Amino acid sequence: MAAMKHHDLSTKEGRKAHRHEMRMVAVRPRRWGLWLLTAGFLLLLTPSALDVHSLFGLWPPMLGALCIMVGAPLLVASVVLKRRYLQQRMAGQQLVDRIRG
Repeated sequence: MAAMKHHDLSTKEGRKAHRHEMRMVAVRPRRWGLWLLTAGFLLLLTPSALDVHSLFGLWPPMLGALCIMVGAPLLVASVVLKRRYLQQRMAGQQLVDRIRG
C-alpha cells in the first residue's frame, strides 16, 4: 500500500491513469459474478424458451439458481473490495496532505 501513486488529476494522462486504476480494482470477482448471473438467468429461461428439461442430467432452473447464488456474493465482494481500496487510498492521501502541511 505504501507504493500507491496518487495521479495528477489536472492532466489528461493523470486522469486516464486514475480511471484505469479504478476500473482494475476487483475486476475478477466482478467479471465472474456478472458471467454467473447471466448464465443463471439464461438457465432459468431455458425450459420455457427452448423446451429443454434436462441439461447434462440436471434440471436447468436448479443450475440457474445455483449460478445466481454463487454470482451474487461475488458481485457484493467486488463492491466491498473496491470500497475498501478507495478508503485506504483516501486515507493515504489525507496522510500525505497532513505531512505536507
